[in-house]
Amino acid sequence: MIRVVAEVNVMRIGELAEATGTTARALRHYEEAGLISSARAANGYRVYDEVAAVRVRNIRHLLAVGLTLEDVRHFLPCLDGDLAATHPSEEGLRVAWERLAVLNERIAAQAEVRDRLEAALLRHTGGRIRPVA
Repeated sequence: MIRVVAEVNVMRIGELAEATGTTARALRHYEEAGLISSARAANGYRVYDEVAAVRVRNIRHLLAVGLTLEDVRHFLPCLDGDLAATHPSEEGLRVAWERLAVLNERIAAQAEVRDRLEAALLRHTGGRIRPVA
């Protein structure tokens, strides 16, 4: 009997970082968070398969739109595919809406602080507004 073994291309952490536009440090962080996994080469180096690159790109996409690593955990079942072309699950939508609400609350709180600071500056400078350099 002849066994056919599929050849799997593996890459070291630096190669994965370069391929996905991230850093080795970020990849280790994702791994610690349980979002990606690696194997170890004979020399002890981390090695990743090609699927890891897809997963990392999806993680970075979700982080770029404002989700946190904890939020990204809810998307684990679909991180290995074309995330942008897939309709999000109900749980994914719930997580995204909750994150949006948190961001809106933070923005409103920061705007309130900014307005108080601006009012104080205007009171103390006789209404002169100093341009930000």
